Amino acid sequence: MKTALRAYLTKPQTIVALVVALMALTIFVVCWMTAYDGVSDRTDRLKIAVVNEDGEFGNQLIEQFRESLPFEIITPSAEDARTELERRKVHLIMTIPSEFGSSLTTPNAKATIHFTVNQSNPQMTRSVMDSVVARITQQLKDHTTQQGIQSVLEQMKMPEEQAGQTSQALLSKVEAQTETLHPIQGMHNQMLPMMLVLGSFVGAMLMAMNLQQVTLTIGSALSARQHFAARVVLNVGGAIIISIVGSTLIYALGGQMESGFLLFWLFSMLMLLTFMFFAQLFLLLLGMAGMFINMMMLSLQLVTSGTIVPREVLSGFFKSLGQYLPATYAVDGLFNLAFGGIHTWDDAAILFLILVISAALGFILIQLRMKKQPAAIEVQTAVSQETVTN
Repeated sequence: MKTALRAYLTKPQTIVALVVALMALTIFVVCWMTAYDGVSDRTDRLKIAVVNEDGEFGNQLIEQFRESLPFEIITPSAEDARTELERRKVHLIMTIPSEFGSSLTTPNAKATIHFTVNQSNPQMTRSVMDSVVARITQQLKDHTTQQGIQSVLEQMKMPEEQAGQTSQALLSKVEAQTETLHPIQGMHNQMLPMMLVLGSFVGAMLMAMNLQQVTLTIGSALSARQHFAARVVLNVGGAIIISIVGSTLIYALGGQMESGFLLFWLFSMLMLLTFMFFAQLFLLLLGMAGMFINMMMLSLQLVTSGTIVPREVLSGFFKSLGQYLPATYAVDGLFNLAFGGIHTWDDAAILFLILVISAALGFILIQLRMKKQPAAIEVQTAVSQETVTN
């Protein structure tokens, strides 16, 4: 046993394996613990759009909500509010109907307030907004709201005592009606964007690592242009085959594809191809040590892309960083294509831009590496010949 252990420990690959395992855990722990620190305290950055159709009475309610709810409340038009909800810039729409105030004073009438939620969002957003709907509904029945209703009734020249009795009786008439956009069917579908991003980037990392080893093995037997052309063909071919296999499996296993199979597959292929060229950059720049950077990129993209928690609740540094990483736009597009949403072409265009920039930088880096390699080979050859002569 001692002999076997000594044999392993004398090999540099064993030390490298231990260092890789240690670095992987360290990178993930540091990135996730720092990125998600204080997330629960920043839920006040989520937005609620209130569409007021009931004039002064609605304005009274909006002011009360602004004082009591720890969220940003805006008052856009109904059309703008729905567009922003589809784009995930707003996280809940509350509509105060035109008859809401009058329903409170009409016998046997229900005062219904309308909510619209978009389930095509991270799980945290859905959970927070579900609790907000319940909280607002309850708040319409609590003492603060009762005083607001009583004040309005008094302004309508109703005696103070009668206004108080009426407001107490009317509170039981308030009910909520919720409209759900783009419902997600089951936890397996909710986790679909994260699973695709994680699997795609890990696959891209491993493919880039192995292609880098092949490049080093072949060396100057091929020119830089030939090396790069071979990588392009292998990356494109691999992205086409891998994405169609993955999309087919998702479809067969009950995955949602609201936009249809074709668009989902094409976007998955673009995402995977972007990841492949993005991941190879760090290997071309730093050699095999670039895998540590790729590990960091994997962790950073998972926490900043909005697949687990909404980007709005991240700290300023991580929120800004996410704007420059491809997974942010991949996740947004996957939410749109899998569950429903708008402006997917914007996400596809940014992914394509990152792909082009990564490919261009990769070509430059491989040119620089190939220029250095022949010189190293010539030196090694000269030393070998001198040794043979002596």
